Amino acid sequence: MKTKIFIDGSEGTTALRIHERFAGRDDVELLPIAPEKRKDTDERRRLINQADIAFLCLPDAAARESVSLVENDNVRVIDTSTAHRTEEGWAYGFPELSEKHREKIREGKRIAVPGCHATGFISLVYPMIASGILPADYPLSAFSLTGYSGGGKKMIAEYEEKERAGELDAPREYALSQQHKHLKEMKEITGLLRQPLFSPIVADYYSGMVVSVPLYNEFLKERNTPQGLQEFFADYYAGQRFITVEPFGAEEELHGKMLAGNGCCGYDGLKIYITGNGERTVLSAQFDNLGKGASGAAIQCLNIMLGCGEDKGLNL
Repeated sequence: MKTKIFIDGSEGTTALRIHERFAGRDDVELLPIAPEKRKDTDERRRLINQADIAFLCLPDAAARESVSLVENDNVRVIDTSTAHRTEEGWAYGFPELSEKHREKIREGKRIAVPGCHATGFISLVYPMIASGILPADYPLSAFSLTGYSGGGKKMIAEYEEKERAGELDAPREYALSQQHKHLKEMKEITGLLRQPLFSPIVADYYSGMVVSVPLYNEFLKERNTPQGLQEFFADYYAGQRFITVEPFGAEEELHGKMLAGNGCCGYDGLKIYITGNGERTVLSAQFDNLGKGASGAAIQCLNIMLGCGEDKGLNL
């Protein structure tokens, strides 16, 4: 029997990519909603409660409203918004962090898909804090380079407008007030005692991102060299299909000592690079903000819930 899927908020970038990933799958049945009824509460309620799994691709307030419409106890929800990522009773949709995370996704009724910037940051910081290498009170900073698709329809339209503003030709730093919406999950999921200083940068390319976390080696409790950290991460993520820890020095051999923001465009996994020297190390996660950073992660969670191959319908 096919799994019935309803996508609430079907016109957004993430929702459209989720639709694309269902092409050719014979194990799911999409429940369509008429365009004129996309904001009709009664119609949404009917379809949500008819579904086996409902995807929420909505702003935070609308996602919370959609959850309130669930009356059928058998309905499972995958939320791609920020609304529920640190809420009690919601599984955090990052299965590679631990077997406990994967089990909660497999058995859960409510799954929150990680934010794109948070995905890169947490992939680097969670293992070190969980393993006691990085003190939870370390005053972390991070920066992120991302394509403009992460800004949604409005930003995409701005960048693709023929008569666009000249400032869009150059990379632009944003969230200057240190109030980015991903900061809460960055802190709470990793176990940090304070939010990191975070500087995201959007540039003139469609998708892909690199999130980097710089460290002073002297403050690490062990594995305090770039080579030691590379070995640690390679061991931590061993056997994970969606996360690849590149060999030490790979950025020089493969990319001429540079990491491109669009280097994983169209790819649904995440690559980790460890660079630096005897005093300082930089941890970098390279992935697609529309892949492991959004719709790809949502489909991976769905596959875990259905018990099929985690990479079904995805590009690795």
